[in-house]
Amino acid sequence: MTIGIPGIRVGHWSDPEAQTGCTVLTLPEHTTASCEVRGGAPASRELDALTVDKAAVTIDAIVLTGGSAFGLAAADGVLRYLEERGRGVPTPVGPVPLVPTMALFDLAAGDPTARPTPEHGYAAAQATAGEQILHGRVGAGTGAYTSQWRAAQRRPGGIGYAERTSGPLVVGALCAVNAFGDIDDGRAEISLDAVEIMGEPFEFDTARTHTTIGAVLTNARLDKTGCLIAAQGAHDGLARALTPPHTRYDGDGFIAAATGSVEAHIDTVRLMAVAAVAEAIRSLATT
Repeated sequence: MTIGIPGIRVGHWSDPEAQTGCTVLTLPEHTTASCEVRGGAPASRELDALTVDKAAVTIDAIVLTGGSAFGLAAADGVLRYLEERGRGVPTPVGPVPLVPTMALFDLAAGDPTARPTPEHGYAAAQATAGEQILHGRVGAGTGAYTSQWRAAQRRPGGIGYAERTSGPLVVGALCAVNAFGDIDDGRAEISLDAVEIMGEPFEFDTARTHTTIGAVLTNARLDKTGCLIAAQGAHDGLARALTPPHTRYDGDGFIAAATGSVEAHIDTVRLMAVAAVAEAIRSLATT
């Protein structure tokens, strides 16, 4: 499967032994974006620039990374890759790329000293020119798990992708799923065991270090407010596909990016984002 939106490319750097990695999405010029974070423990970079009251309108790439806050350094390599290719906001001294970045916590999955670096981010950006891998334990999903509230019964997470189409309109979702909760096919009940765990005193120990992050991608023509609404829809899809969602132990966040080639109503895009995110996350239940 490939992303059905011209100009969007995905690349990964993965370390299966250390169970960490990073994922880069390079975007066409003039791609508009915004974001929303609903989890209680985000690790991010450059997301403030995507809020609707800020001057920045377009972005050049998106980075999803493991390594918690340490892994945000992967974005430095992506900036270098884009600068070499003349991408970024024009300034008197050259272009400055805008690369919003979100991280998940995988330090307890494998080697806690192994974190994505600028060199790894550069390698993932280079990999966007190669095979488009959109599913599995690769990139930011290399050390990801789900059902982590179950401790020893946790299940593999990873990268998942799905998209919806309506005529020429395409809305896709790429998710790195590393959730405290279970993947929910729509029939799950909220377990009393999970309710009891949620009521325990909050501590940052190795059993409470999670996060699902992702990007909604569309060829719709949206402004920043429209992208914000699409990102809100992404979280609605997450809430359908994970139980419990948006806990204080997750840093759940979505960036929505619109390349602008197709006229579309924002409510249509939002509904398609809900469906695409839910399917992308649920696709990992079978891995």
